[in-house]
Amino acid sequence: MQWLSLLFVMGFVVIHLFSKNMNFLKSVPRSRFLSIAGGISVAYVFLHLLPELGEFQEEVHEEFGGPGEGFLSNHIYLAAMAGLVLFYGLEQMVKSSKRRASEGKSFSGVFWIHIGSFAMYNGIIGYLMMREEYEGVAGMTLFFIALGVHFITNDKGLREAHKGEYDRYGRWLLQLLSWLAGALA
Repeated sequence: MQWLSLLFVMGFVVIHLFSKNMNFLKSVPRSRFLSIAGGISVAYVFLHLLPELGEFQEEVHEEFGGPGEGFLSNHIYLAAMAGLVLFYGLEQMVKSSKRRASEGKSFSGVFWIHIGSFAMYNGIIGYLMMREEYEGVAGMTLFFIALGVHFITNDKGLREAHKGEYDRYGRWLLQLLSWLAGALA
């Protein structure tokens, strides 16, 4: 399975490299493609991610749990929610920066913060592709498909938010981090 995970990590690199040239993104109405991508993402979250978070929460509770732990009894879910809020906040920061900029470009500092967060995200996904234990080839393939569609929509959004900066710098950084995390895992 190691060779297949490396192949899929390289697939993520190819997605970042060529998502700009995917003609179906131009011909399919944006709302239809986003609905399909959103459906795949939601299915992945409910069928795979939430049950896995539940297992991690039980393991942590058995190891460290005790009386009086209060709201920390669900801290794995709280950490996941904090990550979601962080990415939502970054998106709002980019939109606010874009509104303030005179020619519709976000400030360079916002670009690097935004790309840096997605670079870490891609690095984690590349690492998980190599180190995660999947339920066979089918499980790994579904992970790749779900995140591949997700990366296509991310690339489209990053390209729209940051214009040429994303193609000049951002996508290369995301490709490099995906590859490095996978190769070093």
